[in-house]
Amino acid sequence: MTAVDRWNYMVSEEHAQTERLRDPSPPTSDHWHGLADNFRMNPERIGDPVVDGLLARLQPNQVVIDVGAGAGRLTFPMAIQCSYVIAVEPSKSMSLALLDEANRYGIDNVELIQNSWESTKVGKADVVLCAHVLYTCGDIKSFVRKLNSHATSEVWVILFNAPPQRNSYPLWGPVHGEERLWLPALPQFEEILRELGIQYDVRVLESHQPGSFDNHADAWSQLRRRLFLSEGSEKDYKLGRVLADVLVEKSGQLHLLDAIPLKSVLVVWRPNRALI
Repeated sequence: MTAVDRWNYMVSEEHAQTERLRDPSPPTSDHWHGLADNFRMNPERIGDPVVDGLLARLQPNQVVIDVGAGAGRLTFPMAIQCSYVIAVEPSKSMSLALLDEANRYGIDNVELIQNSWESTKVGKADVVLCAHVLYTCGDIKSFVRKLNSHATSEVWVILFNAPPQRNSYPLWGPVHGEERLWLPALPQFEEILRELGIQYDVRVLESHQPGSFDNHADAWSQLRRRLFLSEGSEKDYKLGRVLADVLVEKSGQLHLLDAIPLKSVLVVWRPNRALI
């Protein structure tokens, strides 16, 4: 199996497992509904290692395409330093938050395209950034080729060294009766780049400490969503019981037992014209 096929297979199998084991729930067209406000951040914040790492490479005259811009967590710090940012974001909730933040901070050199990257028609830019988007991409080769073809200077991809929800995976066995299938992350992405003949550099930007919870109810609420459960279901009550054995208190906050930090890594390459 090629690296590309392996990536697509991992995504397909993980999605199929989710649909097979999740509690019944009303369909939603926006995964981020009700969550977008969590991704609002001061664009002039100091000491954010991810922002600092990007701004160290960004030139004042450059134009950036931010693929999967969300609420503008990285969009606006870049916009303050560079010429222009085109933010591509499919989620309506995230898009509304991004527009609201642009108005709030008076940032007028950001253009929003509310659409998926795969369906977006846009010109080239100096830099194409894609941060924490690729994990669920089911056609990774086409996605990467489009990133590559729209950059004139560099492509920047940010990924964790493991799936973002890796620390909740041990709960799947006790709650769903099956071990969680892993989504691809940085190791699989590096295999793809090598397979496509792309020469790249990597730099660790930040080590993210495992998330914490205010109390048992907060942990139950957050993890219910990550395990695709409906409040009050049989599996939801099972999760509540399981949490009594896997939550530990540290400095007044609750943490999952054996949770590990995730490394946020910047992958950079110059456009490979052979892929266009």
